[in-house]
Order: sequence, then C-alpha cells, then structure tokens
Amino acid sequence: MRPEKTAAVTVTNKLERNILFNRELLIIFGVTLVSVIGVTSIAPAFPHIARSLELSEAEVVMLITVFTFPGIFLAPIMGVLADRIGRKKVIVPSLVLFGIAGAACACTDNYRLILVFRFCAGVGGASLGGLNQTVIGDMFEGDRRSSALGYNASVLGIGTMVYPAIGGALALLGWSHPFLLSLLALPVALLVWLGLRNPEPSGTVPLRAYTAAALRFISGGKALPAFAATLATFILLYGGLLAYFPFLMHGRFGARPSTIGLMLAATSLTTIIGSFHLGGALRRFRPRTIVTVSFFMYASAFVLIIHARTMEFMLVPVLIYGLANGVNIPCVQTLLTGSVPMEYRGIFMSFNSMVLRLGQTAGPMLAGIAFVTGGMNGVLYSSAAFALVSLVALAIFIRE
Repeated sequence: MRPEKTAAVTVTNKLERNILFNRELLIIFGVTLVSVIGVTSIAPAFPHIARSLELSEAEVVMLITVFTFPGIFLAPIMGVLADRIGRKKVIVPSLVLFGIAGAACACTDNYRLILVFRFCAGVGGASLGGLNQTVIGDMFEGDRRSSALGYNASVLGIGTMVYPAIGGALALLGWSHPFLLSLLALPVALLVWLGLRNPEPSGTVPLRAYTAAALRFISGGKALPAFAATLATFILLYGGLLAYFPFLMHGRFGARPSTIGLMLAATSLTTIIGSFHLGGALRRFRPRTIVTVSFFMYASAFVLIIHARTMEFMLVPVLIYGLANGVNIPCVQTLLTGSVPMEYRGIFMSFNSMVLRLGQTAGPMLAGIAFVTGGMNGVLYSSAAFALVSLVALAIFIRE
C-alpha cells in the first residue's frame, strides 16, 4: 500500500473513532436505545402473556399493532414540529410520555386498558426513531455522517439484542414485568434536555414555502425507493420475525420466554457487526448493491427457518437475518439524511419513520393473514417471497 493511501486510511480511522466520543452522539444513542424498547422487550413474553391473560395469538399481536399505529399519522407531524420549533422540544416530551404510558401496562391485567396504554406509548414513541437520525444528520456530514449512522445502528442492534434477553428473563417473574423497561425513557429525557447541544433549524421559512419544499423532497425520485426499502424491511421484521417467531419457537422446541429472548437477541449480534462496518462497506460497494444483497439474505433466512429442526441450526438463519439488518437499515438512512437540508430534515426523516411505522403495523397484520391461510410455514414462505419481490423492485428503482 502506498504511503499516502496508508495515511488517508489512518486519518479516516481516527475520525471514526473520535465520533464515538462525541457527547451529543452518545446522548442520541440513549434515545436510540429507548426507541426499540416498545416491542423487542415484550415479544419474548408473548406466549406467557397469552396464557396468563387467556388471549389468542392475534390478540397478543395487537400489542404491537396499537403501539406502532399512532406513528403512521403522528411521525410527519412531529417532524414538522421538530423543523419549526426545534428537535429537543419534541424529543423530550415524547420520551416522558413513552416512559410513563409504557410502564403503566404493568399496572393492570385488563386487556383493553393495556391496549389504551400501548397506544399512548406509541404516541410518545412516534417521533423517536426518526428524530434521532435527524439530529445525527444535522451534526455530521459526508463519511462522518455515514459512520455515525452506522454506529447508531450498532447501538440499536445492542438494544434489540439486550432487550429480548432482559424481557424474557423478566417475564419469568411475571408477564407484566417486561413493560417496566419503558421507564428507562425518563432519565434519557432528562439527559437530552440538560445535556444535548445540537444545531437547531431556524424555522424562519414561511410555512407555505416550507410545506411545498418538503413535499418536493419527499416525492423526489431518489427518496421514494429508499422509503419503499424501509417499508419492506419492517414488514418483514415485524411480521415474519417478531410477531410469530416466538410462537414458532414455543411450538417447535417448547422454548421458554428466556430462551426465545436469547434467540431474538442473537439477531442483533450480527446486526452490530454489520452496521459497525457500514462506513467501510459504503466506500467499497454502491448502496444499491448493499440493499439488494440484504434482501436476498432476508429471503434465505426465512427459508432456512422453515427447515431448522434443532435449536442450534436455528441460529444460522437468525444470524444471517441480523447481518442483513445491520447493513441495510443504516445504508437506507444514509441515503435519506444526505439528500435534504437541515431545515427540512425533520419532516423528511419523520416521513421515513412514518413509513417504518406503517411497515411495523402492516407486517403483523399481513403475517396474520398468512398464518390463518397457511399456518406458520405460510408466514415464512410468504415472507421469503416478499423479500425476493422487494429485491427485484429495489434493484431496478434505487438511484444513487
């Protein structure tokens, strides 16, 4: 390797390491960790919740649907508010509502009241998954932004790895205990309010001009395929994997909540590895290549899950799925954050969050239809087919 190339690589590596010690980014990592508590911490307890409250699989899966549903409508509104009045003034109250309403689910065994609390927690969580990326996009540019988003996805992976294991263990103490993890949002809210020093948009653009420009960015030819990739990713994750995989593990292997939690946590191990190295991958491969390969990995993982007859073999597709998430999700986020100015980034990334919530909501519903018509294999085969169709469409339409 030539000396000048070696020096450039060394400088790049130093820059990436320095990002990890950025105080503002560390605080945003806290928001990211909270944003994934809502589903990952309770999914391993689904069979236990169904048995304790005498609910069907469909009724338990509604705990996901009512939580993700508010984000479909509220995420864009939160994005507009974040662009007009500031990121922190939206993030902090959202965290407080998320924490209080989420933990309230542990205080009752009335199913309908739990659904109300889950809906309120979903209102609080509607903005978190988009505005954390928005703030990162505001603070960094170029390769540093790609690396920061990759590290953020690694932190998200850590959360999705740790929460199922913790939630599964807490479920052994009682079906309601995993809901208490939502209280972690409260100290994070305090940390954001007192410690986050992020750039804020001026909010001086007239509302009519702001709306027109935001719609142009959202409907742009480069943005729509990236939004479609987000939608497909979360339909697969929340429908094919999170909603019915716990029941598969319980039915096929007699797995306890703690075991189901550890298996779901294993997906995040490779998610962390993949997202941590995203910056380097984007310097070697085109984003379209990374996204399409990840959807091939999704399809392969679902097919392998069908044929897994031992717990050890089940680890193989689980780890493949996690690796695909690790490179796909932050890659799409990088495509989106770099394509819009700060003044419109809140609505832009919140629109992506809305699409994400739509995928989270539609995924369990579509998987439920597949389950009714074809059983567990119907869920898995339809998920694999959907991943392949998405692969072809994204390979054609993603523009860089």
